[in-house]
Parts: sequence; structure tokens; C-alpha cells
Amino acid sequence: MPKSLVISIDAMGGDNAPHIVIDGIAHFLKTQRQTRNIRFLLHGDAGQLTPLIDSAGIPAGVCEIRHTATVIDMDAKASHAVRRGKGTSMWNAIAAVKVGEAQAGVSAGNTGALMGMSKLQLRMKTGVQRPAIAAIWPQKTDHCVVLDAGANIGCDSAQLTEFAVLGEAYFRAMFGAAKPTIGLLNNGSEEGKGNDVVRAAHERLSESELGLNYVGYVEGNDISMGDVNVIVTDGFSGNIALKTAEGTAKLIRHFLEEAFKESLLSKLAAFISMPVLKRLSSKIDPRTLNGGVFLGLNGLMIKSHGGTDALGFANAVKIAADLAESDFMDEIDRTLAALHNEDDNIGFIV
Repeated sequence: MPKSLVISIDAMGGDNAPHIVIDGIAHFLKTQRQTRNIRFLLHGDAGQLTPLIDSAGIPAGVCEIRHTATVIDMDAKASHAVRRGKGTSMWNAIAAVKVGEAQAGVSAGNTGALMGMSKLQLRMKTGVQRPAIAAIWPQKTDHCVVLDAGANIGCDSAQLTEFAVLGEAYFRAMFGAAKPTIGLLNNGSEEGKGNDVVRAAHERLSESELGLNYVGYVEGNDISMGDVNVIVTDGFSGNIALKTAEGTAKLIRHFLEEAFKESLLSKLAAFISMPVLKRLSSKIDPRTLNGGVFLGLNGLMIKSHGGTDALGFANAVKIAADLAESDFMDEIDRTLAALHNEDDNIGFIV
């Protein structure tokens, strides 16, 4: 039996924890365990977790419970949570990654607290000013990665350039593309558009000798309708763009459901079209892409949406496993080293 992959789980984090967490792990195991030797470290209340594991039918030995009775509230201020978070389920889940007991961690808990605790324990990679959250979103023929999706409200041009490097390595690890295309989100594709920070980042990426496949400015509609693989922006714009897209996808599903309920004829049409509707629903279902990765840290932490269900949490676990089994962290080190060597050579000032 090959050495097992270990995923550390904040079992109490999220709006519907812990039962959704355990159901998500069970769902993941049904589809993935035949090809993977995976174990889970579950951090949380053993009294709640043990019966949930038993009722979910998870095989013995797959989950190890690390008991803790303390939890970070979903509405806690990040600064307060970080100061008083030691010993909580979230803190302990990150700590297992830090000491090497687990190769990756997953939490659906408070985003600000998770970011703060991850930065404190795992530390940022050399040369990275700020970590970024990378989110996957569907496009017409494939997927794209958008970053930052909410970790940093404001960024300078050097940070946006770092995000391009981090996102490129992430896309290669997840989708196997040799030369992912990279675009910079802007309010227009013409030269001269955008604020000073965006224009400075565009100039730097255009002149870079890192070998990045930078294609220039992209607009908001390109996130879903374009063909650029990695879309770079600050966390304020990125979070709004993705939340808007997610809401639009849910609205479309709602409209379709309402339309097919209007009459007996429409119900019959829905029945006949069911295979097509299921494929459409899967393509625009945010749960199938749930799981934002904190890029730029010395360890893998994945943030699941706090309100997700078992399918969504299972997908976040799959992202954690896929990255842990890839050479993603080594690729990040290599590309960051090249970026900052270039900085030294050109004397770039941020």
C-alpha cells in the first residue's frame, strides 16, 4: 500500500458544520478513494463527530478525530479570532499542515480568520508580499482561475504581478496546461484604460522576461465568456465579480425551474429535456467548483464556501488532494525565484 495522503479538516467550520463536513468527506470517498489512499485528520468536537462518521458509513481508519471543543464563530472579527484562536478547530487544522502531519488543509470557516491564522502559522513564501485567494470559474469551453478573490482589498502593481505568477503555476497544476494565458482585469481593453496601479502592472507584465503568456487587458465578461486562463485583479474587484457571477448562475437556474413549472406542457418539456438540463445545471453549479486556494503560503490551505453542501465540500477536498499530489509548491518556488531575480536585475521599486 503506497503512503497515504493526509488532509487536515476544520470539522467545525462553516454554516452547516459539522454534518455537512462529514457528508462531504463521505461523498468524496465514494468517488475518489478507489484511486487514492487518503486519510483525514478531523479537528472538532468528538462527541458530535463520532456518530456522524458512523452514520455516514465512512470506513474505519480513514478519519482520525483530534478533539477540541472551541470553534471560531463565522462572524468573528479576524483580528480577534487570530489573537484568541489557538486551540480552536481551525487553528489546529492549520497546525497539522505546518508540522507536516498533513499535506493540505480545508476549512469552510470564517475567511478572514482562516487567512490570518494561515499567514501566522504557515508564513508567506520568500518574496511574497500578500497571499491571494484563487477561485476557479467555468468558461465556454474550459475553466479559468481568478485571483485575488477576496484576500486583499487593495494591491499595488508588484502584488498584481506576483498574483500572475501564482495563478499561472496554480492553473498548470490543476489543468495541465503548459503555457496558460494571463490577463489583467480592467474596465476596458484599450491602452490607457484603468487606474495607475493597473497600468503599471500591465507595463511590467508586458515587459517581463519570465516567460509568462501575458495577453493584456481583459474585461469582466471575459471571466465567463472569454478564453483567458488566468485573470488577475485585486481582491475587491475579484470578489465582487465572482459573487455576481455566482448569483447570476443561481438566478438562471431559478428562472429555468419556474419556467418549467408553469404548465403541464412545460412540465412535459422539462421531462423530455431532463438529460440536457442536468448537464446545464452541472456546468453552472458553483458547488462543483467550490474551494479557493490561499496562494503564496508555505503550505496548502483551501477555503470552502461557508454555506456549501456536501457536494461543494467534497469538491474543496478534491482540490486539496489534487494540489497535494502535484508539484505545485515546487513550481511556485521556481517561478517566484525567477520573478524576484528579475526584480533585482531591473531595480524595480514598488
